Amino acid sequence: MVRPESAGRDEISKTDGFVEGCYEWTEAVISALIAVMVLFVFCFRVNVVVDGPSMQPNFYDGYRVFVNCIDRNFSRGDVVVIDAEGTNLNPKARIIKRVVATSGEKVDIDPDSGYVLINDKPLDESGYIQNGITQKDGTTQFPTTVPPGCVFVLGDNRTVSEDSRFREVGMIDEKYIIGKVESILSPFKGFQLQ
Repeated sequence: MVRPESAGRDEISKTDGFVEGCYEWTEAVISALIAVMVLFVFCFRVNVVVDGPSMQPNFYDGYRVFVNCIDRNFSRGDVVVIDAEGTNLNPKARIIKRVVATSGEKVDIDPDSGYVLINDKPLDESGYIQNGITQKDGTTQFPTTVPPGCVFVLGDNRTVSEDSRFREVGMIDEKYIIGKVESILSPFKGFQLQ
């Protein structure tokens, strides 16, 4: 026969176990939320939206892109998101451009063919645009050499893009690059970058 005193203790221990379980569960959820916040603030960005036609035909106005902020090795062909604070454009904006030259490389634009020349050789851009559409429209003097720690960027739609050809953008110091575009999130096209 169970005494009334011990029955009360059993109920108290069950209540204590439930409360303890709730605390543990809450602690796990809060830890997971903090980890996700850190991951998406410092490592990846998913809230970047393409604004304007300068990256067409690969990225259209309104596309949402996934940005990797960890990989800081920028190379030719990478599409990057730049904090416009590093330019003379609207300092609150972000711009999306393609890296065509890195530190120490000489950049020129052939006035006859419109080809971008890197170290006096035509740049093969056939993987993302049709070659031969670049003009020396901007205020940058060509040929030019990319300074250490910087990249030279162009938009894919060169006729409307404000990019490193213009003094307002110029060479981009890598510290102003938020990260590399890894894929298009919407409209969803799979996890392939053009």
